[in-house]
Amino acid sequence: MAATFRSSSLLVVAALMVLSINLAEGDTVEYQFDVETMNVTRLCSSKSIVAVNGQFPGPTVLAREGDLVVVRVVNKAQYNMSIHWHGVRQLRSGWADGPAYITQCPIQPGQSYVYKFTISGQQGTLWWHAHISWLRATVYGPIVILPKLGVPYPFPAPFKEVPLMFGEWWKADTEAVISQALQTGGGPNVSDAFTINGLPGPLYNCSAKDTFKLKVKPGKMYMLRIINSALNDELFFSIAGHLLTVVDVDAVYVKPVTVETLLITPGQTTNVLLTTKPSYPGANYYMLASPYSTAASGTFDNTTVAGILEYEHDEYPGSSASFNKNLPLFKPTMPQINDTSFVSNFTAKLRSLANEDYPADVPREVDRRFFFTVGLGTHPCAGANGTCQGPNGSRFAAAVNNVSFVLPTTALLQSHFTGMSNGVYESNFPAMPSSPFNYTGTPPNNTNVSNGTKLVVLSYGESVELVMQGTSILGAESHPFHLHGFNFFVVGQGFGNFDPMSDPAKYNLVDPVERNTVGVPAAGWVALRFRADNPGVWFMHCHLEVHVSWGLKMAWLVQDGSLSNQKLLPPPSDLPKC
Repeated sequence: MAATFRSSSLLVVAALMVLSINLAEGDTVEYQFDVETMNVTRLCSSKSIVAVNGQFPGPTVLAREGDLVVVRVVNKAQYNMSIHWHGVRQLRSGWADGPAYITQCPIQPGQSYVYKFTISGQQGTLWWHAHISWLRATVYGPIVILPKLGVPYPFPAPFKEVPLMFGEWWKADTEAVISQALQTGGGPNVSDAFTINGLPGPLYNCSAKDTFKLKVKPGKMYMLRIINSALNDELFFSIAGHLLTVVDVDAVYVKPVTVETLLITPGQTTNVLLTTKPSYPGANYYMLASPYSTAASGTFDNTTVAGILEYEHDEYPGSSASFNKNLPLFKPTMPQINDTSFVSNFTAKLRSLANEDYPADVPREVDRRFFFTVGLGTHPCAGANGTCQGPNGSRFAAAVNNVSFVLPTTALLQSHFTGMSNGVYESNFPAMPSSPFNYTGTPPNNTNVSNGTKLVVLSYGESVELVMQGTSILGAESHPFHLHGFNFFVVGQGFGNFDPMSDPAKYNLVDPVERNTVGVPAAGWVALRFRADNPGVWFMHCHLEVHVSWGLKMAWLVQDGSLSNQKLLPPPSDLPKC
């Protein structure tokens, strides 16, 4: 029997989860997403945004492990649209992955497309978002994957579960912002505020009424399903007077880690347990999210978003009384904006459960090794007067192994499947830099990068080790990289230049954290391992949208295996055309 859900708000979904919806195992859950414009007022000004089902953030996709998810997306907006189901493995169902011009042509205005995929071997929190231009600024929502019926969490069951989505709010039209930046070659304007569940909160002008408030009961445990959907900012998060225990990242359980503050990059999800105080404290507590950035160019929003944690009073249970301004309001101490040592220490604490129920299947042997430099660069200015607004009159660019990826005009997966790839892409993406240099030292004089639509081709089942090396060209920055279609194990990371002789000896091959999005440390490196067990074409890119626009992206092509269950399924009949 199919279980059908329509547009439900975050709070309604949180309440539904408290009731432990009894979806039968292997059900089909169906949604309709109407993509259309709506007017929203924030920061004392109104604007038209693109949203789903008249909600911002959009509706929650709720399913159990093993369910078939069917989402009919109807594009009623004026822009081309595609939706990515961020972190969903999409085993053999690459046609539903969603990145425009990679696995599908975009859904044109007035058209629709039905995404179908099975949740296989995953439970926890993921999310969905637009995957074309900068439309994910407002087109996003949570994916909540419950365990199979009868399967408990590997930690005490929470009293209540609450999604927390961090975002950015722009007074300007984000499509105009990136369009202008690409025309001038300079850095784009930054957002005006951060948001929690779409609300900027009391630290911004004219926003006290637009504050997310988490009302809790004393002596209870809550699970916060935290998602960073911001376009361009990694964020610290803390709740005054309360500890947070991390139990899950990117829909993979981890050994519990208790912290005062956590770091979450765009694209990542983190489930934390929050235990409330045993009795009514007579106080309120700020929940703050503030940016982490080492960027020298100033392309980040240096503000702080606040929500408020409020306790229900024993004498007035369930009271909907407004915020009591007479109570003390405590504020957490946040890390400095460029506190890279905090970030490094936090990420080093994350470990897979690696037990009998949730093993860490780390590839011990490696078939293919890759070394990718990731960072910024330049393109020569092609303007009328030869001067652009990037460094030294050039245009900002970004590249992997000196290749700035150019999106094709035909979807890569379709070109691969039909055998008509000639002129669409090349299969010669470099496995290592063609001209090695001191990656984290003094940058080379020539910062220009090449353009290309190049893929890495992998045979089905190959085990891959990928070292991503950050560069200091135009400043050392952290780059949160997301790999579509796969989880990977983060077996090592460090600062400076990766040493292929000494650094692999320090790899953790026992219980490394398993993720789909990882931060390449500023002026450092990260080493990943995964198995190419999912046929198709899979995008990999920085999740800072400005860097994606400049070309910090590439794609992997995984060939079919020999068995029938190792082959990409044929495309659906309603696949959008370019």
